[in-house]
Amino acid sequence: MYKSFKYEELEVGQKASIDKLITDEVVMAFAAVTEDHNPIHVDDEFAKNSIFKERIAHGMLLAGLFSAVLGTHLPGVNTIYLKQTMEFLAPVRLGDIITAEVEVAEKMEKQKVRLFTTARNQKGEMVAKGEALIKKPF
Repeated sequence: MYKSFKYEELEVGQKASIDKLITDEVVMAFAAVTEDHNPIHVDDEFAKNSIFKERIAHGMLLAGLFSAVLGTHLPGVNTIYLKQTMEFLAPVRLGDIITAEVEVAEKMEKQKVRLFTTARNQKGEMVAKGEALIKKPF
């Protein structure tokens, strides 16, 4: 079920998240949609010789998870995504379960909201962090 909070209903500290199992199918689908076929993501043999020693997920796949939380949970439907910053802290490996979380950081003028965005793996390790700026027109 989709959620939708009005600007007036949002409170600093409010959080929402989703969990996603990162599988071969997820990575290959993301590669197909984005045309990013970097072998570190799609080629086992190539990845064995990389610094990671195995394939890793695309970093921007995490941005898609943040978008999913923002557009369907918090603030939810009718959210306009204006900006996203991201810092990648650790690789996301096949088999990882990623929790993408957003937290209301600041309510601003003109119905804009700044949110903290974090992604953690199943071990609780932060793999990415950043900030999003959205507008909630109604």
